[in-house]
Amino acid sequence: MAYRVRVWDLPTRVFHWLLALAVVGLLVTGYTGGNALPWHARLGYTVFALLLFRIVWGFAGGHWSKFRNFLFAPRSVLAYVGGRPHPDHLVGHNPLGAGSVFAMLLVLAAQVATGLFADDEIAFTGPLNRFVSTARGLSATWYHKEVGQLLVIALVLLHLGAVGWYVVKKRQVLVRPMIAGDKELAAPAVSSRDDLASRVVALVVIAVCASLVAWIVHLGNTGNGA
Repeated sequence: MAYRVRVWDLPTRVFHWLLALAVVGLLVTGYTGGNALPWHARLGYTVFALLLFRIVWGFAGGHWSKFRNFLFAPRSVLAYVGGRPHPDHLVGHNPLGAGSVFAMLLVLAAQVATGLFADDEIAFTGPLNRFVSTARGLSATWYHKEVGQLLVIALVLLHLGAVGWYVVKKRQVLVRPMIAGDKELAAPAVSSRDDLASRVVALVVIAVCASLVAWIVHLGNTGNGA
């Protein structure tokens, strides 16, 4: 008997796909440069707002979107790798997937932060660059372009490779639940809350996050005469 379980609430799914599109856009505009840099900045601010939203949603979101439900101890990770998964590993993020999520959030957060303070002395100056010394601004630029960008590409490729591996080796399609929200499971499991009230809360959260990002950017640009 199969059990249909709501694993990913709508706000989590929308966040996932918007973040994916924004990251692709960032890579394209980053490598294109020139007239694409203003869009690179806008996409960076979008990622900033999305990351803030995901942090809040990691505490207020649906059951399987909460950080506490995919923050695994080393023993649990080893058990999963050794072929002894806990039942929860088969519902939401498994230990390896959870590690990928946290790594992506951290790397993107570092990219956003360094982008805000960066100054390539040619075509782009981050809105908060005026708050740091020239040396720190150049260091932020170096990390953003030479290190962080490569880390993002590596994590994206790793993520895509893992999705493909699960399809080929384990016959598990991970994309479908992130679109529809539900999983077909062999045993019952807790469902994530995904009703009108929770979706309204998510809209309020993303609006607050976007407003905060806009204020931070304006704060920096005001000092630059913008």
